[in-house]
Amino acid sequence: MSQQQQQQYWGVTPSISTAEPTQKELEVTDQLVQTLKDLGLFESEEESRKREVVLGKLNAIFKEFVTKVALRHGLPESMAEDAGGKIFTFGSYRLGVHGAGSDIDTLCVAPSFVKREDFFGEMYELLKARPEVTDLTAIADAYVPVINFEFSKIPIDLLFAGLELPSIPDDLDLADNNLLKKLDERDVRSLNGSRVTDEILRLVPNIDAFRIALRCIKLWAKRRAIYSNVMGFFGGVAWAILVARVCQLYPNAAAGAIVSKFFRIMHKWSWPQPVLLKHIEEGPLAVRVWNPKIYPQDKGHKMPIITPAYPSMCATHNVTDSTRTVTTQEFERAADLADRIMVGSGSWIELFTKSDFFSRYKFYLQVIASSDHAESQLRWSGMVESRLRQLVKQLELVPHLDLAHPYIKGFNNVCQVIDDEEKSRAAHGQFPPPRDLPPDAEGTSSLYTSTFYIGLSIKAKDPNSTAPRSLDIRYPTQDFVHMVRAWDKFDEQKMGIVVQYMKSVALPAEVFDGDEPPKPIKKRPKSRNRGTPVEENPTKKRRASFAESVPLGPGYRVESQVERVREELNKEAAESPMLKMAHSASGAFMPGTPLPEDPKEAGFDIAAGNKPNGEDAASESRSSGTVQYSDVAQGNQGSRPGSPGNGATGSPIPQGQQYGGISGASCVVSPKVFPEIKLRLAGQPNANGNGSTAVPTP
Repeated sequence: MSQQQQQQYWGVTPSISTAEPTQKELEVTDQLVQTLKDLGLFESEEESRKREVVLGKLNAIFKEFVTKVALRHGLPESMAEDAGGKIFTFGSYRLGVHGAGSDIDTLCVAPSFVKREDFFGEMYELLKARPEVTDLTAIADAYVPVINFEFSKIPIDLLFAGLELPSIPDDLDLADNNLLKKLDERDVRSLNGSRVTDEILRLVPNIDAFRIALRCIKLWAKRRAIYSNVMGFFGGVAWAILVARVCQLYPNAAAGAIVSKFFRIMHKWSWPQPVLLKHIEEGPLAVRVWNPKIYPQDKGHKMPIITPAYPSMCATHNVTDSTRTVTTQEFERAADLADRIMVGSGSWIELFTKSDFFSRYKFYLQVIASSDHAESQLRWSGMVESRLRQLVKQLELVPHLDLAHPYIKGFNNVCQVIDDEEKSRAAHGQFPPPRDLPPDAEGTSSLYTSTFYIGLSIKAKDPNSTAPRSLDIRYPTQDFVHMVRAWDKFDEQKMGIVVQYMKSVALPAEVFDGDEPPKPIKKRPKSRNRGTPVEENPTKKRRASFAESVPLGPGYRVESQVERVREELNKEAAESPMLKMAHSASGAFMPGTPLPEDPKEAGFDIAAGNKPNGEDAASESRSSGTVQYSDVAQGNQGSRPGSPGNGATGSPIPQGQQYGGISGASCVVSPKVFPEIKLRLAGQPNANGNGSTAVPTP
């Protein structure tokens, strides 16, 4: 193919269609933009100007820092002032899809004589001295070293890279691959975010349509709980690459049509065929570039999405079988909705319906990380969260388990406890009532918890089989506990980890975010058809909803949905800084930089713990009895308000068998038996007298 023919299309294949948008597609796009504006996804002109002012001040501070370092190294004053230094933006801000309150991902590029130690020393002190700077935190030992802070109430993530140049000109272009020569891996990773973002913008035919479509897709992914690199879903860069690829296939399409075609194409995509914006290129570095023909690890990626900048990496190597299934299901749901929207029988707000994760499954695993100090909790909970996908991978190997679906965020709580028993309860999800006491009140202490959830989908029983079934998840859960406890910064006296299972009726109220929890569904009697569940009172006529019983104007329901979604987005935005700090503390995985596959790359020193006789540390923990068990979340399931799984307090936990979840505290209750299928965790006592703890299904 000639060079002229190659330039006739964008990307690695010809476009599917170069047709201009129809009037209907333009109208649908206008409706999409209006919906996004109604939801508050666009910042005001005043805030936009404020961001520009903040970036200008940061650039001046950084140049002042470079000049000081140059003078300290003995450079003449004239050369020191000409040494330069430049700030680049990347991520959502550089792509032009940031919203009100979003952070700004920034990269500070310095000449060769400025070292990373200088940046995290002198630059940190310069920022600390500024009255506009608050919540300043430096994480120099992270996978991607970063300084987090707020400048005039705008969140900033500040990265650093030193180039092998005597000075940094104001017109420096980071697209030159030769700039990567002689840099260490951390500098390359820091540069990668900006290089990837710029390359995506270069490869998109219509930037305006791309930005509108990407805003829509990102909001949809967050609302449907599939936006999280650390949990095994797609991160921001992966979503941007996918949208850019669809824009390449339809270079002249309007944003509304791009969104509609996006869902259908992604649902039908032949994974693990990779998504590429351009052909993978070689470069001047002796570094690994994604290549499944050479590297078996690359061949094992489930849904490979490849970054366009050299060195090309897979932005989605954390995807598991379960997260791939969930993502594909969401693509299908969204494709059907988008088709309805395009023909005028649906509205865009329906696309952003909140995920039904907490009503989708009957069984859940609850993972609670706890600590007695806020700063240590940030690091500890971030560590636990970053390893949850390893637990998911192990659960996928368990017989009878069809799916292990992780929720994309944790739930943070702080409570005041008055004794060890109350502290133990709180570490297991039973929080004491709020106390109107100062944090340092005598006789009380604070406990910080972060709770994560994994939905368990159990395979349907073979109707031709009469054999009893059991679901044994002892080893995955116990190995996970051993893994996180082997962290080099783990403090057994101050940190705790609990893994326990629960039924959906025992989920705490906080996970429903003010919504009404789903009502339990009752199985039919054995004499009836057991394949169809019925409501608890099938003879009672279902009460009509408000929208069904009262005649409303045609736009009322949509306006109500928009207002509700906007309120939920505002609430999530208020919680996001805490979550982002936890992510940064655990490894600072920045946009454009895929998560490390090896935990040691992220700064997590996982000890091997080998025994002299050759047994591994996990086997030792299974036999030593040092890990204890509880079933707190299963208590009092008959009444949701009084369930300890809801965080409600009740009578003291009775002495009985250690049962259910793995924890670092002794907390015991009497066992409850589920009639459908029995979940078995590590160390569960003998329940049926034959050496097996599994309870057969009837």
